[in-house]
Amino acid sequence: MPWKEMSPVNLRMRLVLDAVEGSLNMTELAEQYGVSRKTAYKWLARVADGGPAALEDRSRAALWVANRTPKRIEELVVGLRTQHRTWGPKKLLHSLRRHHPGLHLPSRSTVAEILKRHDLVESKRRPRREGHPGRPSTEPLSPNQIWGADFKGEFKTRDGRYCYPFTVTDLFSRYLLCCDGYLSTSERGVRDSLELAFRENGMPEAIRTDNGSPFASTGIARLTRLAVWLLKLGIRRELIQPGKPTQNGRHERMHKTLKHDALRPPAANLKSQQHAFDSFVDVFNNDRPHEAIGMKRPAELYTSSPRPFPDRLPEPSYPSHFEVRRVSRNGGVRWKARWLGVGHSLVEENIGFEEVEDGIWDAYFMNLRIGRFDERALRLVGTMSTHYRCGKRGDRGSVPTPPRPAHSDLLSSHSSTTGPK
Repeated sequence: MPWKEMSPVNLRMRLVLDAVEGSLNMTELAEQYGVSRKTAYKWLARVADGGPAALEDRSRAALWVANRTPKRIEELVVGLRTQHRTWGPKKLLHSLRRHHPGLHLPSRSTVAEILKRHDLVESKRRPRREGHPGRPSTEPLSPNQIWGADFKGEFKTRDGRYCYPFTVTDLFSRYLLCCDGYLSTSERGVRDSLELAFRENGMPEAIRTDNGSPFASTGIARLTRLAVWLLKLGIRRELIQPGKPTQNGRHERMHKTLKHDALRPPAANLKSQQHAFDSFVDVFNNDRPHEAIGMKRPAELYTSSPRPFPDRLPEPSYPSHFEVRRVSRNGGVRWKARWLGVGHSLVEENIGFEEVEDGIWDAYFMNLRIGRFDERALRLVGTMSTHYRCGKRGDRGSVPTPPRPAHSDLLSSHSSTTGPK
């Protein structure tokens, strides 16, 4: 026969019944049931006042709270909010003071809690954070396959002004392509430095950066105006994962050398500091042996890119079965007489839409799939991946790349060069 568990209420009832029988005194009863004499007398008194139902557990909440808002004031707040659904705590309190000057009204935060308690506050929808494409997996196996770019923090020159060094390196050869000091991290300066590097050395296949401005944003596909410019030039963008500077470790290692050799101590002003940067670039590329490339100098391995900087920026083109829309200055496109938000990074650019299911479209800028669009919900959800190459409908996938020689072979093949052509 299974054991039967007895609830606390039944135990209390048995204690009361045993006490009424009088076979044991109160001290013996209390010892038998494992309670104090005071507790035993409490249960007897409760049954005498309220019957067996009084043996149930009672709430331990305080019967009176000193700072609790009076019920009448809470009703006034709720009633006024019901009449004016758009009024917040500040407006509600101002109106109550005017109509009930004698009342002691609570604070704004208390009124806000009252509104929440009565479900009179509409929860705001959090903005959706754009996803990240993940860790860059490309390993540079030849010059100009991947460049690394970043700002080397900020520091003050001796005139008290901040300097932001912007640097670009070829990740295969470690060749330092530029080190330019600016007064801010604006897109204009970065673009000027990159354009000069492109004109002098040709263009790379990809540029690897972190997720800060002006390289990436929280908008659609993490695009910025700088990223759009690079995509139009045919340069792939690689973003490291947030908080993972080691994913651009070759570039970060150069920054450590830059800090020791060109920033200690800082120069008198930005112009003098730029002279120090130029001297550092010359020594780093042409004189300093680099352990990671077999004690060679970066200039021995680097050769200019065969991709020249174009005189005119190419415009996006899409396959014939795409729906093409131009992003207006308000950051959106027209879709069947309705407005679809895209983002201000693509203002006055043409984007393409390819229908993949009934009412479901993939959105592209150049060959970058920036999102998926549901025309019924009129919502564009951002992504970051390349899914098509210009060709026949249904021809998907990135263009295959030929196999590259081993890193050691490239080191030996570049040993006779003296620098960029």
